[in-house]
Amino acid sequence: METLRRLAPTTLQVNVGKRCNQACHHCHVDAGPKRTEVMNDVVAHRVVTLLERSPGIELLDVTGGAPELAPCFRWLVSEARRLERRVIDRCNLTVLFEPGQEDLPQFLAEERVEIVASLPCYGPENVDAQRGQGVFEKSIRALQTLNALGFGRSDAPVRLDLVYNPVGAHLPPPQARLEADYRTHLGERFGIRFNRLLTITNMPISRFAVQLARGGETERYMALLVNHFNPDTVSGLMCRSLVSVGYDGSLYDCDFNQMLELPLGAPRARTVWDVDDLGELAGAPIATRAHCFGCTAGAGSSCGGTLA
Repeated sequence: METLRRLAPTTLQVNVGKRCNQACHHCHVDAGPKRTEVMNDVVAHRVVTLLERSPGIELLDVTGGAPELAPCFRWLVSEARRLERRVIDRCNLTVLFEPGQEDLPQFLAEERVEIVASLPCYGPENVDAQRGQGVFEKSIRALQTLNALGFGRSDAPVRLDLVYNPVGAHLPPPQARLEADYRTHLGERFGIRFNRLLTITNMPISRFAVQLARGGETERYMALLVNHFNPDTVSGLMCRSLVSVGYDGSLYDCDFNQMLELPLGAPRARTVWDVDDLGELAGAPIATRAHCFGCTAGAGSSCGGTLA
C-alpha cells in the first residue's frame, strides 16, 4: 500500500487543553470539567513564533476541550490576528455562559474569529442526550447572541459554521441535505442564521470507543467504516495539509492521532521546537492506523466537513 504523504501545510491546529465545561459522550479528546491539562505560556509563545516563521500557514485552528477556558486562548488569537492569519475557534457554545466569559462574544467579533460551533441536532432530545441536560437551550441562546453581533450573516465578516456528528454508531447523512434541514428548523423556530453546516463522522477512539465497546458495537462500527471506504476522499484528507499541536507542544498529523499519542509521521519532528518552518514537513509520511477509516468512509470527514 502506498504511503500517505503530506502536502505543504496550510493549517496549524492547536489543542490548548482538555478542560471543558461539558463531558460529551462522543468526545474523542475525553475532555471534561475535571481535566487539568492546559497549554502553558512557554508552549504558547513557541506556537506563535512557529506561526510567524511559517508563511505557508494561512489558518490557526484553536481547539480543546473548550479552548476558551485555557489562559493562553485570547493571547494566541490576538497574536495570530496580528500576523494576519485567519483564526477558527472550535466552540461548544455553552462556554459563553461560563463565569469570566461574559465578554467572549465581543472579543471574538472584534478579532474577526471564525466560529465553528458544535450542535449535533436542531432539536433538544438528541443534543441533550449527547452533550448533557439543558445544553440545547443554552446553545440556542448562545447562537442568538452571536447572531446579534453579526456572526452567521452572509454580508458580515464574521463566520459562524455549525457542526453535526451522529448521536449513534452510523455515518452522517448527506451534508447539503442536512444543512437545508438545519436552516429550516433553526430559522423558523429560533431565527438563527449560520454560514455552513459541517458533518463529521464519530471517530472510534477515546470516549466514543468506550461507548461502542459497552454496547457491543465496536466490530460492527469498524466494519461500517471499512466497507464504506471511498478512495475519492484521500486527496482531501485534512492530515495532508494540517499540523496538529498538543497542549505540551508535541506534533501530530491530526487531532485524532494526538489523542492516541500517535507521533507525527515525520521521524525527526516530535515537538514545536524541532522545526523552524512547518513548510519543512512537506512530503513527509503521515502516521495512519485503523481509525483513519473514519475520515475516508462515505462522503469523507474532516474538521471542515465532508470531502467528496
